[in-house]
Amino acid sequence: MSAPPYYKQNRLKQLRAFCHAARLGSISRAAEQLFLSQPSVSLQIQALERELEVELFERRGPSIRLTSQGEALLELAQPLVQGIDGIAETFASELGDLNTGEINIAAGESTILYLLPEPLKRFADAYPGIKIKLHNVTGRDGMAMLRADEADFAVGSMLDVPEDVSYRPIFDFKTMLITPLDHPLAGKRAANIKLEDIGPHGLILPPRHLATWRLVEMIFGEHKVNYTVTLEAGGWEVIKKYVELGLGISIVTAICLKGDEKVARIALDRFFPNRSYGVVLRKRKYLSAPARQFLDMMAPGFSGQLDDSIHD
Repeated sequence: MSAPPYYKQNRLKQLRAFCHAARLGSISRAAEQLFLSQPSVSLQIQALERELEVELFERRGPSIRLTSQGEALLELAQPLVQGIDGIAETFASELGDLNTGEINIAAGESTILYLLPEPLKRFADAYPGIKIKLHNVTGRDGMAMLRADEADFAVGSMLDVPEDVSYRPIFDFKTMLITPLDHPLAGKRAANIKLEDIGPHGLILPPRHLATWRLVEMIFGEHKVNYTVTLEAGGWEVIKKYVELGLGISIVTAICLKGDEKVARIALDRFFPNRSYGVVLRKRKYLSAPARQFLDMMAPGFSGQLDDSIHD
């Protein structure tokens, strides 16, 4: 039986209330974001459940959790609701008048320092009315922001791609050994360097939970070569400075090497794969017109490839 006209007219409100509650895990928080009363949001969700003849949430006191039917509806409804809510920006973009809106980008420190400055500058010059928010977060926190819809997309490097996100590489960088200029390994050629040459010397690496440590552990383990980490430090700039001071050697991604460092550089691509950096998106994520414009500025034609990647 088809829904009464009243329900059809209010379906967008119901779906918006449902999507906010599902994303936030709370009806009261959804009500705050929608500037509605909590009973109003509850009634809209209940009306939607009656119309669809399903239970969308498991209700346990103040906490709510999506049912399997709720998860299926969220995948369908969220891009639609976000698309309708962003229609003014999309329309303005179609008319070539993109002067309002906001982009939230999650990225790690290395990406913010070395990869994003140029596209950010070009975008800010082209669209001065668009507000840009950069969130300096590690990979785990960036994923949490994507899943909570607090970031439009993330930019960075991924080794393992979860099922609920899409990763599109854009840039490739070699893995490099850096040493002090007077270090015994400084004169070695890339073709002659062995992991056994590196193992006896103390390494300076980023924190253990980050990808570089995992790569080093994996590659040295595969070749059955021992190594020692004598210093753990956050941030490539800190690591490069400590290598310059002679506190150790390091294995870094070439993204951080600008050419003015007082260190010796030896490519390790015989052992380590290139590190890719790219865009991380939650699948079925609606991307606003400003976000699409930014991605196209960073990698021309990128947004045209999105539809397949976020639905695969």
